[in-house]
Amino acid sequence: MTSSSQHQLPSTGPVLAGRSASAPASGAASRSRWGRLIATVVVTIAAVTPGLMAPALAAPVQRSLHLSGTAFGAAVTCFFAFTAVGSSAARRIVPRVPVRAVLGAGALVAAAVLAGLAMAGQLWQLCLLLAVAGLGNAFTQPVAARVIAADIAPRRHSFAGGLFGASLGAGPFLPGLLVALIAAPYGWRPALWTAAGLALLTLIVAALARPARSGAAAPETRRTPAAPTGRADAPSPRTVGRVVSAWTAAAALGSVGTNVGAAYFIQIGTSSGFVAGTAGTLQMLASVLGIAVRLGAGVLADRAPHRIPWTVALMMLTGTAGLATIVAGTPVSFLIGALLAVAGGWGWTGLLLAATMRLLPGESARAGAAMQGGLFAGAAVGPLSFGALSAHLGIPATVGIAAVGPLLGALLLTVGIRALAKDAARRPAAGASEPMAAIRADEPQDR
Repeated sequence: MTSSSQHQLPSTGPVLAGRSASAPASGAASRSRWGRLIATVVVTIAAVTPGLMAPALAAPVQRSLHLSGTAFGAAVTCFFAFTAVGSSAARRIVPRVPVRAVLGAGALVAAAVLAGLAMAGQLWQLCLLLAVAGLGNAFTQPVAARVIAADIAPRRHSFAGGLFGASLGAGPFLPGLLVALIAAPYGWRPALWTAAGLALLTLIVAALARPARSGAAAPETRRTPAAPTGRADAPSPRTVGRVVSAWTAAAALGSVGTNVGAAYFIQIGTSSGFVAGTAGTLQMLASVLGIAVRLGAGVLADRAPHRIPWTVALMMLTGTAGLATIVAGTPVSFLIGALLAVAGGWGWTGLLLAATMRLLPGESARAGAAMQGGLFAGAAVGPLSFGALSAHLGIPATVGIAAVGPLLGALLLTVGIRALAKDAARRPAAGASEPMAAIRADEPQDR
C-alpha cells in the first residue's frame, strides 16, 4: 500500500498494513521470536484459571458451602474486579521487572490460590483467594504487550495479539475438562487440586522465558525518535486519548455479556437441558473453536490492520447474537448460541489489544493495561449480576440482559473509529488518504 505521505516524508512515513516505510527488508527488527510470547500464553492460562474454575464449579461449591447465588457471584467478582484494579499498578511495574520474574510470580500465585480454593470452607476465604488471583492475573496482559512489542515484528502483531488472546480462549478449556473428568465423578475439591498441580507446572515454562537477546531492554525504557506526534499523518494526542477511552469502555461492555457466557457456560448448559459432564465437553469444544477463531482472525488482520476495529465490532455483534439465541432455553439453542458467544463473540480480545498497540506505538504496557482494565472491569459485573438476576429472573432472561453489553461495545468501537476518521479529515493530505492510518504497528524498536 502506498500513499502520498510516503513521498513527502520518506524517513517517518506512516506504517500501513503493519509495515514501516523506514524498516529494512531484513535484520533483527523484521524477525519475530515467539518463545517468550508462548511462555506468556501458557502462564496466562494458569493465571486466569482460578477465575474460570470457580464459576464452572458454582453448583457443587454453593451446595457444599451453603452459599446463595448472589454470595458466590460476589466471590467470583473479586477475581475480575481486582484484575481491573491491579492493571494500573501492573502498567508501571511490568516495564521495570524481568519478564521471567513476572511470569514466575503469576504461575506461583495461580497454583497457590487454586490449592487454597480446594481447602476453602467459608465465603470470606473464597473472596480473599480470588482477589489475590485477580491481582496476579492483572500482570498478564501488560507483560504480553511488552513481549509482543519487543520480540515480534510489527507485521505480525495482529497474529501475536490473537495468539495471546487464545490464552483467554483456552481458559474455559481446562475447567471444562476438569469438570467432565474429575469434578463430576470425584467432587469439586479434587478438581481444584488437579488444577493447582497443572498451574505449578507452568513455573517451568516461565523459567524458560528468556529474552530473545541478552541485555534486551523493554521498549518502554527507550524512547525512539518516531513518536506518534512526530508524523504528519498521526492523530492528535487528544484524539488518541479519546479513542483509547472509548475502546476501553467498549472492552468493558463487550466482556459483560461474553464473560457470562464463558464463565457460566456449564451452569447455563445444565439449565438448558444438558448434564454437567456434557456441558463441560461442550465448553471444551467452544474453547478450541475460540482458539482457532483468534488465530485465524489474527492472520487475516495482519493483512489489513486498518480494518481491525471493524472486525472487533463484528465479533461483538456475533456475541450479542449468540447470547440472544441462548435465551430460547433449549439444548439446540444453547449449542448454537454458546458456540457463537464464546468462540466468535469472545474472540476479539487479542485483536483489540493489537489495534490499541498500533494506536500507542512505543507504549505497549499502557495499551495492555488499558485493554485489561476494560476487559476485567466489565467481567467483574458479570458474576455478581448473574447470581443476583438469575435468582429472580431465571437464567435465560439474565443471559438476554447480558446480550446488551457487547451490542453497546460495538457501538462504542464505532465511535472511536469515527473519531479517527474525523481527525484524519482535519489533517493534511498525508493523513487523509488513509482514514484509519492511525491503526498501525509499533515502529521497529532497538531491543
